[in-house]
Amino acid sequence: MKIKCLVVDDEPIARDILETYIGRIPEISLVKSCMNAAEAYDVLHEYPIDLVFLDIQMPVISGIDFLRSLQKPPLVVFTTAYSQYAVEGFELNAVDYLVKPVVFGRFQLAVQKVLERIAGNTQATALNKTPPDYIFIRQGSKLVRVNHSGISYIQAERDFCSVYLPDNKRLLASLHLKILEDMLPKDKFLRVHRSYIVNMEKIQAVKGNTLELNNAEIPVGANYREELFKQLHL
Repeated sequence: MKIKCLVVDDEPIARDILETYIGRIPEISLVKSCMNAAEAYDVLHEYPIDLVFLDIQMPVISGIDFLRSLQKPPLVVFTTAYSQYAVEGFELNAVDYLVKPVVFGRFQLAVQKVLERIAGNTQATALNKTPPDYIFIRQGSKLVRVNHSGISYIQAERDFCSVYLPDNKRLLASLHLKILEDMLPKDKFLRVHRSYIVNMEKIQAVKGNTLELNNAEIPVGANYREELFKQLHL
């Protein structure tokens, strides 16, 4: 089932960009695009909305005041040109915070966080609020679920990353390494080089400035060596 979303922004160009990005991701669909809070109220009364991409600085009613006024708000990703509002936005339980001009890679990460929030909310009662142990990686027209335990290491390659699985299978992710680093749990995955993230459970041996995994040898960058040894208790 697609996530039904609403765009609320008083800037036509900003709305156009978000509408284009939404159209590239099959898991979400745009129900309506509004230029102010008054229009957004009408949409929320008429349609079931799961997610709102909400501008903060709008005339008459700000995005923050709009969100505060909702009794049962949908998930919200704030968009704004002013990063100083980030703290207040997250205090309102926003899923993410996008600074304009929004680039597609960062937009993808926000959608990923929305998917994880929805998955987490669905599983919270049954699993005692255990955080998801997987990520989704886009492969063509679909998002593929990959368990954390199934990732051996990740290598940055220009404008995308290769995610390597234990059976030498490789998934290409159109995301920067830093974005994937932010998506993975810090207690299991570690950046060991400007171009590599490893699953610490997959490390078999340390040899000089090289990590030996079952299916690869990974270089350790000088700037990452101290933290690596600390995490491995060496």
